[in-house]
Amino acid sequence: MALATIFEKIVGSDANISFMAYDGSKAGPDGADLGIEVKSPIAVAYLAQAPGELGLARAYISGHIDVHGDLYTLLDRMWNITTNDLTTSEKLSAVRSLGVKPLLMRVPPPPQEVRQSALARLGSRHAKQRDAEAIHHHYDVSNRFYRWVLGPSMAYTCATYPEQDATLEEAQYTKFDLVAKKLGLKPGMRLLDVGCGWGGMVIHAAKHYGVKALGVTLSRQQAEWAQKAIAEAGLQDLAEVRFMDYRDVRETGFDAVSSIGLTEHIGKDNVPSYFEFLYGKLKPGGRLLNHCITRPTGKEKTFNKGGFINRYVFPDGELESVGWLVRQMEDIGFEIRHEENLREHYAKTLRHWCDNLDANWDDAVQEVGMGTARVWALYMAGCIVGFERNKVQLHQVLGVKLDDDGRAGVPLRPSVTWP
Repeated sequence: MALATIFEKIVGSDANISFMAYDGSKAGPDGADLGIEVKSPIAVAYLAQAPGELGLARAYISGHIDVHGDLYTLLDRMWNITTNDLTTSEKLSAVRSLGVKPLLMRVPPPPQEVRQSALARLGSRHAKQRDAEAIHHHYDVSNRFYRWVLGPSMAYTCATYPEQDATLEEAQYTKFDLVAKKLGLKPGMRLLDVGCGWGGMVIHAAKHYGVKALGVTLSRQQAEWAQKAIAEAGLQDLAEVRFMDYRDVRETGFDAVSSIGLTEHIGKDNVPSYFEFLYGKLKPGGRLLNHCITRPTGKEKTFNKGGFINRYVFPDGELESVGWLVRQMEDIGFEIRHEENLREHYAKTLRHWCDNLDANWDDAVQEVGMGTARVWALYMAGCIVGFERNKVQLHQVLGVKLDDDGRAGVPLRPSVTWP
């Protein structure tokens, strides 16, 4: 069985994808709008070592597989494909055709992959030093690269689109303003933003609401960029971003806490203590807005050790269901006042990021290298498919720390319309 034919059988002949392989074989329709080119035996070796998404990702990131056409469309058509779609006889036929050598060839993973042994030396999952390394791996890529992908807002979290045709910048502004309104921010209040990224929420709260805002991040590059942006905006008296673990924040008595995209890094075992810590930072009547990616139900695995995203994008990341997270918040003492799913908004956000990367592709490759650029292209295109097909969701949950008399201090009806 020729190599191209093997790939066609895995994907399916109705996927309208053409295949080309280094052995000269071709398969699939001639007029297909998408093509996969297997360029060397190393691609087969990667698949032999790690059948499924990880092996395919390694081959693509290292350049031993090329994609001709739109990557998102390809992943959308292949989203549920595995080598298990081949029968036993077809797998044996494939081995005979390929020979033993590519299947026994041991090749190291691309350098962009996090080595599990290196993480293990830093402690158990979500130990402080290991968390710092995981954040460093993902966020300390290059501020210039992130600027090309994220746009001027430097907001690396789900935007909120007020209209279908809203720009990315409009949608990110709307997201920060939505969080501010849910938290009931007013001049003179104090806000703690944990996992603050490049300081978008901190700057928004200080600039538009007169709030004294403190942000913390485990990324040194993010903290340095944010502090410079704060200075350029003339907000030093109101806004501050520190390079530190949120668990090391000593101040208390905050009126509000925002956590936008941090819970995914906490780890299931640490979520109760995480919410307890944030609860303790609030004054009575204070509000927490937790914004994070979730699983659609409580049945899926929360941690995929061998998955592409864990190995290349978010080491040690864990996703829970929103129901489980709400229960943890309630058990700590928060009263839940509002919850919404912004799943479709994240798909749109990712589309804008993919478009930005495409528009700046040559510069991005020069800045971070082809392998890292391909990691991002693959990761973001795959996440669009995940959000569109309800494999992952994005939820905002608003909780209140009641005062001693059980009062929440929340108006009977919100003063603004929440999308």
